[in-house]
Amino acid sequence: MKRTVSRKLYIALVLVTVVFIVYVLGKNLVFDPQLTEFLSHKTKLSSSFVMPAWLTVVHVHIIFGCLAMITGVANFSMRLLKRNRLLHRVNGIVYLVSVIAVIFTSGYLAPHSTGGKVNSIAFNLLNIIWLVFSITAFIAIKRRNITSHRKWMVRSYVFCFTNMLTHILLFAGHDWLGFNYEASYTFGVYGSIAINLSAAEVVNRLIFKAPIKLLPNGLPALDR
Repeated sequence: MKRTVSRKLYIALVLVTVVFIVYVLGKNLVFDPQLTEFLSHKTKLSSSFVMPAWLTVVHVHIIFGCLAMITGVANFSMRLLKRNRLLHRVNGIVYLVSVIAVIFTSGYLAPHSTGGKVNSIAFNLLNIIWLVFSITAFIAIKRRNITSHRKWMVRSYVFCFTNMLTHILLFAGHDWLGFNYEASYTFGVYGSIAINLSAAEVVNRLIFKAPIKLLPNGLPALDR
């Protein structure tokens, strides 16, 4: 029963991930590649803001963010790990590289964040936490501690949904509660970080509570 629920939740996560990736790529790379709507809400751009460079970095940021989302969710499949360990490892490396790319591009974008310095600080803090979590997950698997690796991967992966949660909270704050756009965006940024950190611990304590048992061949005994 518990395994069935876990499998259904995983399928739901995959569906949400795929739908969000299609939406983000379509909206920002196809229908509005100049990000006109997003830029219309930026009122405190510094003198260092250079439009062509900013757009290029944003597009790189989006592509690697989507790549991190899809590779990350794929590697939570124990079935994939059991059937193709090499693909799981390659996928994991691609995920880590993608996260690092997202973090570095975010570092460039942070000073020009909507809402100003208060959100720039939040994004820089998020980048540090995300990098630490991701590297810790990598170290855990190098030490062959699969249970610890999975828990730290959960803590790392939830940050792939920062943008989605930020805009959901932005919509709630701006359209439902009547806050101005910048205040709503700030609410979204800090709220998404808090939700992600909390969600990771809930998943680790309720869904991934039991340690992973290994078979004689070194593969996990779980299946999904």
